[in-house]
Amino acid sequence: MVIRQLIRGSIEWDRLESVMLEVAHRYDEESLRVEFLEADNWLSVPCRVNDQWFVKVISNQHALVHTFITTGRNLGALSSGQMRFFEHVQTPIEMAQQELRATRTMRDIGINVPEPIEAFEHDGLGVLVVEYLNEFRTLSDLPDNVVEQFVPDLFASLAQVHDVGLAHGDLRAANVLIANDELYLIDATNVRNQEIGAARAYDLACALAALEPHVGPRVAVGAAAQQYTADDLLAARDFLDFVNMRPDHDFDAAGTKGEIEKNAAHADESDAEQ
Repeated sequence: MVIRQLIRGSIEWDRLESVMLEVAHRYDEESLRVEFLEADNWLSVPCRVNDQWFVKVISNQHALVHTFITTGRNLGALSSGQMRFFEHVQTPIEMAQQELRATRTMRDIGINVPEPIEAFEHDGLGVLVVEYLNEFRTLSDLPDNVVEQFVPDLFASLAQVHDVGLAHGDLRAANVLIANDELYLIDATNVRNQEIGAARAYDLACALAALEPHVGPRVAVGAAAQQYTADDLLAARDFLDFVNMRPDHDFDAAGTKGEIEKNAAHADESDAEQ
């Protein structure tokens, strides 16, 4: 087993090695090439295995951080005048299973996602295994002119998720991948079914926040308006200030609100003329 980077995160080496040995056993591999990836370790220790699988190893500490993040997001939802809609998890295996279920559901409706393989528990750790996408780039890594080419695809995929009564729950630039000239969504989470409307508005707000720094508010809102109604966009507007407080979003919230309001006014004028 060749380890090409120092292990990052808070999980002891002997436990990580044990997980990799279990992966080798499950997939009948005599040896593994493991590369721990350059990514934040708040919610897992991510690694690439044999250039074939993307493996997330989740500890109790990661599950606790997830609880804190979920609580903060639910408080943000309340501050936006909505009920709490993010689902809590209690254990590392629940985190892994939750993401596996969400990924399978999106794949079942035709959304591009890495192929979900399995989630299992090993030595008190949750382990998620999905397909590894070769030579991918995140939305934030792309030049702005390339991002603009994928803006319609992002809103079309998001609308497809929403049309079947689902929500992504954690949409941001790092969770939108481009591989083989196609757009993929990753890291979906679960939301409370009874609050799905608010969760969809939050998704839309996050998509606008992820795109605005690259294409500006006019292009982002204009593309969203091809898939969503003015009322949908106004519902998303109510979440923009909350989204702007997240450390993984940095965008022109005021400009985006202004474009949403212009779109709504134009829709009202069109309705009045008919």
